[in-house]
Amino acid sequence: MTAEMWADGTVVLVVAGVVLLLAWLVWVQASRLDRLHRKVGASRAVVEAQLVRRAGVAAELATSGQLDPASSVLVGEAAWAALTAGGAGGDVPSSGLLPPDLRAFLGTSAAARGLDRGQVESELSATLDEVLDEPEEVAALTADPVGERLLGELAAAWYRVQLARRFHNEAVAQTQRVRRGALVRLLRLAGHAPEPRTLELDDAWPRGLPLPGEAASARQPRPGTAG
Repeated sequence: MTAEMWADGTVVLVVAGVVLLLAWLVWVQASRLDRLHRKVGASRAVVEAQLVRRAGVAAELATSGQLDPASSVLVGEAAWAALTAGGAGGDVPSSGLLPPDLRAFLGTSAAARGLDRGQVESELSATLDEVLDEPEEVAALTADPVGERLLGELAAAWYRVQLARRFHNEAVAQTQRVRRGALVRLLRLAGHAPEPRTLELDDAWPRGLPLPGEAASARQPRPGTAG
């Protein structure tokens, strides 16, 4: 074998190695991006489920007779808007939690009013924060077994909403960083998949809502609250 043939063979091997390495890198990056998109989809489904659960408990609280009439209407309307915003194709999850007459009274869905998911969920958070603002009101609710159960379920659902949304937004941020990579943009590895977006809404913990497992303590004003 001449030197020229040896050199040519070496070049071919080097080029083949580089091509294989690039193909492997592209495959790894594409697989990672696909896993991240599926992770975002799964985490968004979890957030949606927890938001529907929170709105369902709020609707049950509104129709339980534990709140005064004005508060019941406010919470019921906000819960109904959240439930309709979470429905797919007009199908409202857990809509049976509201009696037909109250559903008719509350009227149009959130989508019909031009509100997005973040807006209606933030409205529900603000409404519940306002309704549960008075320590005496919370103490009266927890003094009744039904009220205490509903507050406990609301606290558990709210806590899961916060955790699920945080996890989802972290997954979205990670996916966005990968999509901005030079190799992904150069080879368009994301294809036609839309860029995921974080879910922005106000899910700050209500001042008067006891933390999960602390419903009994709500019978007394919590530290730092006005008596």
